Amino acid sequence: MREMEFKMEREGLLSEGDKVTVTEGELPGCCYYTIDPSLAMSANIPFNERLSVTEGTVLSVIRNSRGFYVTVGFEE
Repeated sequence: MREMEFKMEREGLLSEGDKVTVTEGELPGCCYYTIDPSLAMSANIPFNERLSVTEGTVLSVIRNSRGFYVTVGFEE
């Protein structure tokens, strides 16, 4: 299982165990992922580390001093 962290701006949008779908966006030299419908966004990911699947499960939602962070597990 591959785990990826996403930044979520507001509390309560996702919960542990939720099934999610992600959409890939491209930037020059890298890509990023957004949990649909625009609930949270990943950091920039090098093209050689792209996801091979678009569906995953929320493993945890953590609040720290910088905001809310969602960890999603993907079965690749």
